[in-house]
Amino acid sequence: MIIYNVTVKIDLDVHDIWVRWIKEDHIPRVMETGCFTNFKMYRILEEDQTDGISYATQYFAKTLNDYFDYKEKFAPTLQKEVQEMFPGKFVAHRTLLREV
Repeated sequence: MIIYNVTVKIDLDVHDIWVRWIKEDHIPRVMETGCFTNFKMYRILEEDQTDGISYATQYFAKTLNDYFDYKEKFAPTLQKEVQEMFPGKFVAHRTLLREV
């Protein structure tokens, strides 16, 4: 199992709008690519939230090829969209994991 983990710290002033958008629009569009079999979204606890709230979203792929298909064919467009919708309002870190 391959896990594509996206951790985002979103500014407080757009937090509620971002959470609604990520859950109702962005995640469904990522899943519609067919590259992932499931996802889970988590709010990160025990951190300083004075300048934003952090979330980790994990997308589960069966193979590395599925992930690389997503990265090549779909990620650029989806990542550009979030940059345009929330410019300067978030920081994102992406990590690729393999279940052991």
